[in-house]
Amino acid sequence: MTNETDFNYKDHNFDSGKEIPGILYEKKPVLDSEGRAVNGLFNVWITLDNPAQYNSYTTEMVKGAILAFRRASNERDSVAVVFTGAGDKAFCTGGNTKEYAEYYSGRPQEYRQYMRLFNDMVSSILACDKPVVCRVNGMRVGGGQEIGMACDYSIAQDLARFGQAGPKHGSAPIGGSTDFLPVMMAGERAMESGTLCEVWSAHKVYLNGMISGIVPALRVDGEWMANPMVETQQMFDEWGRLAYGENKTGDSLREAKEMLKKGTMDLSLLDQAVESLCSKLLYTFPDCLTKTIEELRKPKLEAWNRNKEDARAWLANNMMTEARAGFRAFNEGTKTQREVDFVALRQALAQGQRWSEEFTEGLMPGKHEEGS
Repeated sequence: MTNETDFNYKDHNFDSGKEIPGILYEKKPVLDSEGRAVNGLFNVWITLDNPAQYNSYTTEMVKGAILAFRRASNERDSVAVVFTGAGDKAFCTGGNTKEYAEYYSGRPQEYRQYMRLFNDMVSSILACDKPVVCRVNGMRVGGGQEIGMACDYSIAQDLARFGQAGPKHGSAPIGGSTDFLPVMMAGERAMESGTLCEVWSAHKVYLNGMISGIVPALRVDGEWMANPMVETQQMFDEWGRLAYGENKTGDSLREAKEMLKKGTMDLSLLDQAVESLCSKLLYTFPDCLTKTIEELRKPKLEAWNRNKEDARAWLANNMMTEARAGFRAFNEGTKTQREVDFVALRQALAQGQRWSEEFTEGLMPGKHEEGS
C-alpha cells in the first residue's frame, strides 16, 4: 500500500473548525465488529446543543448545522455522521418559537430569508457524502421531525415521541414532512401523521417504517423496561385493530406513570445500537456505499427539490396571518394552553373577518373567553 502521508490535501470547507454556539461537532473513533476503536477512522457526531429549549434551533444554529454537515461530508477519515440532540428529553422540537413569534412574525421577507437557511440545512443532510444516522435521544417533533426524516437511518430510545406540529400552531409541515412522509409510510398513515398533529410513540413509528430501530431507555431496579406508557405486548386489540405502540389508558396508564417515576433514564443501549450500525457501515466499500445511499435517497430528494421553493414562499406569506397567530399563541400561552381558539377562528373567517392585529390578539389563549 502506497504511503502518501505527506500529501497536501486542499481544504474544501467554507469555514474549517469554527465553533458555533448551539452546535457541537465531535469526531469519535469508529468501532470494529468486536467493539474496538479503529485506528485513524472516526464517526462525526453533530449535536444540537440547546437542551433548555428542547434543542429547538435558532437561526444561528441552522447556519451552524449547514456548515457542520458540509464539513462532515468532507472528512476523509470518517465513516458516518451521527446527528443527535443534547440530553435525554429531545432530539429536536423544531424552530425556536420564541424567535418565530418575536422576530419573524409579521415579517414575511425576513422569514423567507430564514427559510432559505432551513432549506439549505435539510439539503445539507440529504447531500451528505456520508451515511447520516439520527440518534433519537428524545422528542422529535415539528421541524425536528423533518430534519430527522432527512437522515438515512434513525434509531430511537423508546420513550421518544414523534410528530408534526404545523396545522396546530399556524403552519404547514412543508419543510420536509409532506415530501418525506408519503415515501416513508403507507397511504393514509402519512396523511394521518401529517395533518392531525398527534404525537406517536417510538414503537408506533417503528411499526410504520419511519425508523429502523428502537431500544429501551428506562431502568427500574436495575432492569431494562420497554416504555410502560404504550402497548408493547400485543399486536391487536379485541376489535382486531392495531394496538402495538398505542398509548395506554385508564388504570394501565396510571400504573405506567408510577412505573416511570420509579425508573431512571439510561441511553447506553441507544449509543450501543448507533455504534453497532456505524460498525456495519465500516465494512463496506466507501464509494459504493455512498453511491447506494445517493440512489436510495432519490425519492425523498426528488420530492424535496420539487417543492421546497414553493413551500418557502408560502411559509413566508403565512407569517402575516395564521403563523403570526399560532406562533404567538405558543410563545405567550401557558404550559397547558398554547393554541388559538380554533372554533372562534373558523367562525370569524366564515363570516368574512379580515386578518388584523386586533383579530390576532383576540385569538390568543384565554382572550376569547374573556371577551365572550
